[in-house]
Amino acid sequence: MTVFILRRLLQSAGVLLATSVIVFLGVYAIGNPADILIAADATQLERQSAIVALGLDRPLIEQYWIFLSNALRGDFGRSFVFNQPAISLILARLPATLELALVALIIALVVGIPLGLVSGLKPNTLVDETIMTGSILGFSLPNFWQGMMLIMIFSVWLGWLPAGGRGDTAQVLGITTSLLSWDGLTHLILPATNLALFNLALVIRLTRTGVREIMPLDFIKFARAKGLTERRIVLVHVLKNIMIPVVTVVGMEFGSIIAFAVVTETIFSWPGIGKLLIDSIMLLDRPVVVSYLLVVVFMFVIINLLVDIAYSLLDPRIRLRDTQ
Repeated sequence: MTVFILRRLLQSAGVLLATSVIVFLGVYAIGNPADILIAADATQLERQSAIVALGLDRPLIEQYWIFLSNALRGDFGRSFVFNQPAISLILARLPATLELALVALIIALVVGIPLGLVSGLKPNTLVDETIMTGSILGFSLPNFWQGMMLIMIFSVWLGWLPAGGRGDTAQVLGITTSLLSWDGLTHLILPATNLALFNLALVIRLTRTGVREIMPLDFIKFARAKGLTERRIVLVHVLKNIMIPVVTVVGMEFGSIIAFAVVTETIFSWPGIGKLLIDSIMLLDRPVVVSYLLVVVFMFVIINLLVDIAYSLLDPRIRLRDTQ
C-alpha cells in the first residue's frame, strides 16, 4: 500500500507538471491583459511601465520558468486585477465551492440510493418506469437550463427560496459556512439541487443496475433459505455489494462537481472559485486562471487516490498491490 501511494504521488507530480505546461501555454498565449487592464487614454510610457510591472514583456518561455520556480515555493503569482496572491484568492473562495459540492453530493446519495433500490427491487413496474424516466431527464437537461427553471419556479413564481447569493454565514474553526444559519441554508438549496441533478440520476442508475445484478446470485438465495428477512438481505447483503461501484464512480464525480460548478455558481451568483474563474477569464487575469486549473487538477488527483484506497477498504478481497 505504501509503495502504491508513493508511486501514485510521483505520477501525480508528473501530471501536474504536464498540466502546468498545457495550461500556461493555452492561457498565456491567448489575448493580451494589457488591452483590458490599462486605460485606453494611458500614455505609451504608462502602458510600457504597466506591461513591465506585470512581466508581460518577457518571452513566453521565461514567463513559464518564472511561474514554475515560484509555484514550487507555493507562489502562483499575483492577480492582475485584485493585486493579491492568486492562490490566496482561490483558497478564500474554495470553502464556498466545497460546501456547495459536498451538499450536492449528499443530496445525490441520500435521494439516489433509495430510489435506485426501489427501482431495482421492483423492475418493470410503474414505480420503476417513473424513477428511470426522471433519471433520463437528469442526464439530458442542460445544467444552465435546469438552474434557470429552478429560479423561475421556486424564486419567481412561488417565492419560496432566494434566487442567488450565499446568504448569512457563520465561522467554524476559521471556515466560513452557510450551513449554520437558516438564511444560508435557504440560499444553498437551489444551487446544490441544480448541481446534484446529474449525479442523482447517475447514482439511481448505478444502484438499480447493481441491485438487478446481485438479486439473482446464489448468496442472496442462500440468505433467503436461512430465513433472513428481505429487509436485512437488502440493507446488509445487497447494499454492501452495490456500494463498491457507487463509491468509486461518485468519488470520481466529486472532482467533476467541483470543477464544473462554474455554471451553477454563475447562475446563482454563488461566491465560489467557479464564479471567480469566469470573472478572471473575462478580465484575462492569467495568474488566477492558471492557479484555479492547477488546484482543480491537484484535487482530482487526491480524490482519485482516496477512492482507490476506499475501494480496497470496502471489499477485503480487493487489495492495492505494490506492482500497480
